[in-house]
Amino acid sequence: MVFGAMVNRAFEVPWVRNMMKPVASWYVGAAGYRKLGLRFDDLIPEENDTVQLALKRLPPKEAYDRIYRIRRAVQCSVEHQLLPEKDQTKPEEDVRYLLPLIEAIQREQAERAELDALVIKR
Repeated sequence: MVFGAMVNRAFEVPWVRNMMKPVASWYVGAAGYRKLGLRFDDLIPEENDTVQLALKRLPPKEAYDRIYRIRRAVQCSVEHQLLPEKDQTKPEEDVRYLLPLIEAIQREQAERAELDALVIKR
């Protein structure tokens, strides 16, 4: 997540943001996940224990929607088709829903590790 922090820091500088915005928009379009109806957080691998815990913390509606989007994308992939334009994910719908939970869990784990390593002196 260090790289993500560097990117976020770079985007705070106005001229860097203005320069990189078209490139970022092109890259997202070229990635093609929105054409399958997916959101960016749907692409996060689930093999990590932290991600598994974050998925368990998702509200039931969001978890159901995530599974639906993934199954629909797999079906489109099997059929070698893209979704119709009206069903594709719009840029304003592509919000981060899993990353805040993952970051909160990582902060909790770091705090727990820090408290477990705490040495009490008398």
